[in-house]
Amino acid sequence: MHYEQATGGIRVRVQPRFSLSDSDPEDGVYVFSYEIEMENQGDTTAQLLFRHWKIHDSTGDDTEVDGEGVIGMKPVLQPGESHTYQSFCVLRSPVGYMEGYYTFVRPDGERFRAEVPRFELNGPIIMPNAIQTDEPSDDVQEMN
Repeated sequence: MHYEQATGGIRVRVQPRFSLSDSDPEDGVYVFSYEIEMENQGDTTAQLLFRHWKIHDSTGDDTEVDGEGVIGMKPVLQPGESHTYQSFCVLRSPVGYMEGYYTFVRPDGERFRAEVPRFELNGPIIMPNAIQTDEPSDDVQEMN
């Protein structure tokens, strides 16, 4: 599933994924990767300056992250151009969401926000203390 929103002439498309190979549910570590494409649908050049994220997980833990650019870059997008990057976040639960915005600047110095739509982070719900056994439990009836 992907999420998409356009504001200020910038279309932001997000595709999140749960990364089982990087996660450790027994220790409460759930890793989600996401790919973001930002496309300049306007008629003037725009350069990415800053990002702002709100990261929420179902434990009630909210984190806000501010920083310059994305993964060390401040791409300049000509009209019709796009930039795609991948990143990740770590939650303490299998369910959460991210949302935020990018701050861009136009050649005349005008700054504006491009909203990142809220996107759901849904991993598998794993019972960390589940013990598998070949013997039926007391609450399971055997069929003969």
